[in-house]
Amino acid sequence: MAEGLRERKKRQTKQRISDIATGLFLERGFTAVTVAEIAEAADVSVNTVYNYFPAKEDLFLDRMEGITHRLARMIRGRDTGESAAGAVLREIRGHVAAVSPAYGLMDGYADFMRVIEDAPTLKARLFHLQQEVRDSTVAALREETGAAPDDPMPLLVGGQIAWIQDTVIGFVSARMTAGGKANEVSREALDLLDEIEELLGAGVLGYAVRAG
Repeated sequence: MAEGLRERKKRQTKQRISDIATGLFLERGFTAVTVAEIAEAADVSVNTVYNYFPAKEDLFLDRMEGITHRLARMIRGRDTGESAAGAVLREIRGHVAAVSPAYGLMDGYADFMRVIEDAPTLKARLFHLQQEVRDSTVAALREETGAAPDDPMPLLVGGQIAWIQDTVIGFVSARMTAGGKANEVSREALDLLDEIEELLGAGVLGYAVRAG
């Protein structure tokens, strides 16, 4: 269905508040900026800000909303004859090769990470997000394989698959924060993915292969 006028205005308002908040955080740091200042700059009430963003951290990390189920979507969308880990490696390679902002390959990423490093509550939120990603991945594997509730394999393999993404994101973050250029870091991350695949055992690479 086409987006209605009301929904479009709400989406645009949310995006404007987020953009203004992000600009203030990048300029002054996360802890130094109050929600009241963000509301004033966006010409909305504090209550309006909280209607769109339940917590201050959500104002800065709203673009990560889709990350929680990203690996699960990759797993569910795997090709016939492709394993869960194989699909994730393929998809991440595609993003990295395309120099995608989804994996931090963009101008300004270093500034983004500096804001997080200076804000303990943002780091805590990111840690919680990592746990949600792992849980979502494990749930997808259990569902796709029909594994019994007490079968440990989805947990073991899901942890390894989540580790793939965490390792790539951590590598890109470190290199970009150190002043690397997106195109160069992309090539380095592709080499890293090759090394990651070599480290993974057959039990992981051959798990949850989609039948024809």
